[in-house]
Amino acid sequence: MKLDDNISSFKILRKILAISIILIAILVAVVFASKNDLNYITIKFSDETQVSVVTTKVTVADILEENDIVLLPDEKVSPSLNSVIDASKTIEISKITEKPVVVAEEQTSVTTEQILGSYVTVTEKIVVEQVEIPYETVTKDVSQSGTDTVDKVLQDGQNGIKEIKYKVRYEDDVEVNRTVISETVIKEPVDKIIQVSTKVVSRSSGYRASSSISLKDAVQGITPTVTTLNVSAYSNAGGGKAPSHPDYGKTASGNYTSSWYTVAAGPGVPMGTIIYIPYFANCPNEGWFVVEDRGGAITNSKLDVYMETEAECNSFGRRNLECYIYY
Repeated sequence: MKLDDNISSFKILRKILAISIILIAILVAVVFASKNDLNYITIKFSDETQVSVVTTKVTVADILEENDIVLLPDEKVSPSLNSVIDASKTIEISKITEKPVVVAEEQTSVTTEQILGSYVTVTEKIVVEQVEIPYETVTKDVSQSGTDTVDKVLQDGQNGIKEIKYKVRYEDDVEVNRTVISETVIKEPVDKIIQVSTKVVSRSSGYRASSSISLKDAVQGITPTVTTLNVSAYSNAGGGKAPSHPDYGKTASGNYTSSWYTVAAGPGVPMGTIIYIPYFANCPNEGWFVVEDRGGAITNSKLDVYMETEAECNSFGRRNLECYIYY
C-alpha cells in the first residue's frame, strides 16, 4: 500500500513539472514579444506596385536590406533611409525628377533683324574627290666607277589615282570642317626607273678601229635587255644606189657599212647601241654589233644585219634570234 502511494505522488510531481515548463515558455515568449514588437509594413514602388512585409526592424534602411530591396541611382525613398518607421507603416520608393532651374535674365528689346542675323545655317555634305598618287623615281646604277655615265629612262613614271570620301561641314555655305570617311586606290602608281650606265663612246671615237673585245669592254657593268628579234640580212647592193654613187653604203648614222659590225634597227633602239647576238659568236665579230642604220621595214621587233653580198643575205634568210641589247 505504501508503494502505490509513492508511485501516485511521482506522477503528480511530473505533471506539475511539465506545467511549470509550459508556463515558463509562455512567459519568455510574452517578454520577447514585448521587447520586439512585430511591424506590418507596406512598401510602395515607383512602378505603382506594392508589397506587405512583417518585420521587427524599425529603420527604413534595415527594413529594405532585410527584404533585399536596393535603390536604383534614379530612385529616392520616403521616409529617408536613416529614419525610424512612422505610424503610417508605409515606405514609398519613387523616381527622382529634376526640375528645370529658371534663371532670371534681364529682358532687352531685340529686333527681328537681330534674331534672324544670329542664326547660322549648318549643313553637312558627303564629297567625293579623286586625287593623284605621285609616282616614285627608282635609280639603278650599273656604271663602272670613275667612268662617264649616261642616264636612260627604262620605264616612265605614272601617277596613280585614289578616291577620297569626305564629310564636309558648312556654316552659312562656308566650309568649316572636313573629315575623311574612306580612301580607295583606283590606280596604283608606276615607278619611274632610270638606269645609270657607263657612257658608250660613239663610232667616230674608234669602234671601227677596235676589235670586238672593245665593244665587250664598253658594256661592262651594263645590264642588257634580253629579247628575241626577227633578224634578217641586207647588203649595199639592195640599197638602190650604184657603187659609184657617193652615198653608196652610207648608213643613217652617216658612217659607211662595215661587215660583221653594222646592223639596222627600229626607231626604239638609239644609234650607237651595242647588240650581242649569240648566234654569231663564232663569226669574226664574235657576235657583237653596233646600231648604225635604219630601214623602212625595220620595226622595234626586227633587226637587219649588214652582209657583203646578196648571196650571203639570201643564204642567211630570216631567223628569230636571241639578242642582248645594251642601251
